[in-house]
Amino acid sequence: MLLRRFSQNAPKTLRTLTYPVGDGKAKYTSLEEAVKFVKTGDTIFPSACAATPSDLLKEMCRQVDQGRIERVKIVNTLIEGGAPFEDPKYYDKVRSNTLFITSSTRKLIQAGHADYTPIFLSEISKLFLTFRQPVDVAMVTISPPDKHGNCTLGVAADCSIDATRAAKVIIGEETPSMPRTFGDTQIHISQLDAVVKSNRPIFAQEETNAAPDENIAKIGKLIADNLVDDGATLQIGIGAIPDAACVELIHHKDLGVHTELVSDGVVDLIERNVLTNARKTLDQGKLVTSFAFGTRKFYDYIDNNPLFVFRSASYTNNPTIIQQHHKMTSINSCIEMDITGQIVSDSIGTKYYSGFGGQVDFVYGASAAPEGKAIIALTSCTGKGDSKIVPYLKHGAGVVTTRGHAQYIVTEYGIANLWGKSVRQRAYELIQIAHPKHREMLEKGAFEIMKCMPSKD
Repeated sequence: MLLRRFSQNAPKTLRTLTYPVGDGKAKYTSLEEAVKFVKTGDTIFPSACAATPSDLLKEMCRQVDQGRIERVKIVNTLIEGGAPFEDPKYYDKVRSNTLFITSSTRKLIQAGHADYTPIFLSEISKLFLTFRQPVDVAMVTISPPDKHGNCTLGVAADCSIDATRAAKVIIGEETPSMPRTFGDTQIHISQLDAVVKSNRPIFAQEETNAAPDENIAKIGKLIADNLVDDGATLQIGIGAIPDAACVELIHHKDLGVHTELVSDGVVDLIERNVLTNARKTLDQGKLVTSFAFGTRKFYDYIDNNPLFVFRSASYTNNPTIIQQHHKMTSINSCIEMDITGQIVSDSIGTKYYSGFGGQVDFVYGASAAPEGKAIIALTSCTGKGDSKIVPYLKHGAGVVTTRGHAQYIVTEYGIANLWGKSVRQRAYELIQIAHPKHREMLEKGAFEIMKCMPSKD
């Protein structure tokens, strides 16, 4: 019997990206020539989020239009700036398999023209490092080389660094707007098979001084005042709730950060000497993150700043690393949850909306840490006024964080600690922090399910 060998076409070794190869020089070329490394049927990995190599992706689509290449597969996480292959003319020629859904790929997936792979962020790197997911071409955005030829992947280590190590070909989009960073982002210019110079700014958020929504502000204050201890190590990401929590942390002492994603909210805490990273169990004195997304001002702050260390998501999101931090405190959000604590974060009913990301990694890691806390924070209602806390999850909704993992739940109406509580007690606690107009409905739903009334005892 002939056994099929799945790894026969995979490269045998991973690249070590930090040392020079060949003559040690850069292979600068045009966009057109760089993308000619892509062949029909190739699998491409583009670097993520702010580092999305949009010029290279657009040129790839142009060459698809010309008929030079077809049946291109793209394996991606967060794509910013729109996906140039979302045009209907690419439906049969370019197909994305996304590991975390954003607005750039959501419509494609919901219409069946792209794929979604649910996976923990901590395990995405493993897909590439074991060649379970082959990468023919890595397209990355890089900072300009220093005098020794050393570049960086800037604000995107995440799984991009590991996909790049596993790639057969690396194409770089070099831009001076990409910050030079420290950690796992290092790559020597000669490691790239082609480099294109660009003046395109990397993707950034707009600066705003707008006050947070009143309910969001209440949630931020509840978290800061009741759940974050002095000396805690935080996972704080991007979004209104983490930003609101940061605003309320200005009177804390010796906080640290070990996170998957970092944004502008940490700068004020650093400058106030609140965020010192001095009491972290690991990486003392360093703010450790996997990637960054913020304003251009924030990128300038990160540039060549050794306080920030960018590590592969296989490190930042590894629960065994996370749980070593004393008072590790994770702050995440969700789309909806039921009255037993089942947490939905990647779908709205049957429609895939986002992804697993690092929520489970940090919920598990933080709750297992000494004096750790895993927080899920959400406003009590949707924009349409529907309750996010529900008796039953929507038909087809996928549970990302199980009821067994759920610990602290925060809305603008208070805090519920679900750990170690029965489903009857959980229902009681969650109904207390639901919007008052929905509490009667939730009590009736709980009785239908449990055949008894929710109770704190």
